[in-house]
Amino acid sequence: MTDTHCHLDYLETDELEAALYAARDFRAILTIGTDPVKNRKALEIAEQNPNVWAAVGLHPTEAERLSPELEADLGELVQYPKVRAIGESGLDFYWKPETRSAQYRALDFQAQLAQSQGLPLILHVRSAKGSDAAESELAEWLLLHRPPRFVLHAYGGNLRLLEVGLELGGYVSFAGPLTYKGNDALRAAAKEVPLDRLLVETDSPFLPPEPHRGQRNHPALVRHTLERLAAVRDIPAKMLEQTTDENAQRLFGF
Repeated sequence: MTDTHCHLDYLETDELEAALYAARDFRAILTIGTDPVKNRKALEIAEQNPNVWAAVGLHPTEAERLSPELEADLGELVQYPKVRAIGESGLDFYWKPETRSAQYRALDFQAQLAQSQGLPLILHVRSAKGSDAAESELAEWLLLHRPPRFVLHAYGGNLRLLEVGLELGGYVSFAGPLTYKGNDALRAAAKEVPLDRLLVETDSPFLPPEPHRGQRNHPALVRHTLERLAAVRDIPAKMLEQTTDENAQRLFGF
């Protein structure tokens, strides 16, 4: 089993120890940094645990913090062997629509860094309520920049973004919302992703799957998403587990 996206740095010490123990048999866990302090913490956790790896980057809600010093810091962090991806980057018009220009600058920088280092780029996207502007703009950005390796993290169901992502060879990662009762459209979209581009994640401690909604999420709960995805695809869960493990290994080099 592999959790390709979580935020272990958000967990308190006892909670982190319990989460890592529950996922002790996982092939890999990728913990994601989102700002300078969290990047260092993600790397620290990865270096202390053999089946944990790290991604470092600047979340779009932190994009206005981009500076020459932060660029240099990221350039240093990517040299560590445990760092296997850049991000999460992308566009977020839900929390920080006023920083749109800064988000693009941070996205462009991280895409260039990922390409120069031969690392995949992890993409986040979220629009204001009732809008799909961020998804539409990210699809156009992808068509313009064509990053060689990327993943649509916690894919939310926008069909244009999915079409473009698949056209460009991207991977698509599903999280807890795939299990929610009202998300039939998301499950329908999940049927369209080629098996060799599918990933699963928790985004923990956020987005807990059914039947754990309202609780703190952790990597071991990714099994609920995988089992629901297997049912949607009408394939055995064990087969999908092997497939998503292999996909993650191919993309991130675990």
